[in-house]
Amino acid sequence: MNNKVVNRVVIFGALAIVLVIAMQSYWVMKTWDINDKQFDQTVQIALLHTARDLAVIRKSTLPSEDVVKRLSSNQYAVNVNTHIDANNLNFYLQHQLEQVGLKEDMEYGIYNCYTEEMVYGKYVTHVSELDTAKLDKNLPKYDKFLYYFVVRFPNRTSYLLGNMGLTLVLTGILFITILFFIFSLGVIMRQKRLSELQKDFINNMTHEFKTPISTIGISADTFLSHPLVRSDPRLTKYAKLIQEQNKRLTAQVERVLQITQVEKESLRLNRETLHLHDLLDTVLASVNVKIEEQNGLLEEIFDAENDFIEADNLHLTNILHNLLDNAMKYSRPGVPPEITVSTVNKGNVLQLNIIDRGIGIDRSHQKMVFERFYRVPTGNVHNVKGFGLGLYYVKNICKAHGWQLRLESELNKGTSIIIEMPKMKQPVPLKEAVLDI
Repeated sequence: MNNKVVNRVVIFGALAIVLVIAMQSYWVMKTWDINDKQFDQTVQIALLHTARDLAVIRKSTLPSEDVVKRLSSNQYAVNVNTHIDANNLNFYLQHQLEQVGLKEDMEYGIYNCYTEEMVYGKYVTHVSELDTAKLDKNLPKYDKFLYYFVVRFPNRTSYLLGNMGLTLVLTGILFITILFFIFSLGVIMRQKRLSELQKDFINNMTHEFKTPISTIGISADTFLSHPLVRSDPRLTKYAKLIQEQNKRLTAQVERVLQITQVEKESLRLNRETLHLHDLLDTVLASVNVKIEEQNGLLEEIFDAENDFIEADNLHLTNILHNLLDNAMKYSRPGVPPEITVSTVNKGNVLQLNIIDRGIGIDRSHQKMVFERFYRVPTGNVHNVKGFGLGLYYVKNICKAHGWQLRLESELNKGTSIIIEMPKMKQPVPLKEAVLDI
């Protein structure tokens, strides 16, 4: 994952988190306001009916307005405009609150309008009727009323939160999800840093390897060309072994450097018009020597009439060698490799097929073989050496050219690699062009 993608993930992730938190906070506050208004309306209705019941008993008239006054979020003053009987107030107040379905703890007090002192009070719960021990002696006063009582709901907050149970549960789940998302972003950033360190380490190490590898190569060539060494079969054998292994190590280092270049998006393609068949002839000629040494068979079927493509010669040659090398390495044990390379025109596409009859790839691994460092598990047996970079390189080069890459494989029957390249318009030969003029 490159820096641009990671930065976009972090930025959009942070914006998403902020927006989600803002929206959820808005809905929580909205739900709270709705429940608070509902609570206030329910209480005001119950208190207004209580005041009317008291007025009927006392045969008095209620004030035309401001019968019930909300003093704070959980405290109310009720103006009855007449003397209040404590027993009647206790009965009607509880009755009206039950009628509206409000069974919350409350405390109320009756005030003497002359002394401005509370002359009577009770604490009422929905379990037990009275508990004077819990009575708040400092219930608020409201000096604008002459005959009034004050009601307070001490558990209003817990009541509103209880009515928001589902909303709070969903909010909790949402915040847990957000925390997990933030944790995941942290893991992504940490893995990105580790990946960059790994890439820098591999890149630096491979560059450091090039100097000693070149020195070993020069030394091996010099050693092999010495007359005394050439006259000794044993020394010649070891000198050639050093030379071959040095070439193999050089190829692996170059492959790692190419992968690093691809991953840094610094790959520059030198596109040119190529005859695919001519390039294949050159590559297959060198590969056929190795196949013949293993008593294998290389079949060429070039059915494409138009084999002109636009490609980078070096990278195309590299991926052809990678694919053919895999076709040889993954042949069935004890069976000479059999490889078919074919081309065919399909509409505006030139299709290249590299088919082997080797061990094949299980369906569960086919989607992952093009990933970096991925190798099909073989237990503790490692008959085929490699870093798992060959097909990853092939995938990236095809992607850079805009080619379609497919893999078709069946276990123990073989593998087909299909590359579809846009074909170019075939150039007009020089003689024909002169005649057309």
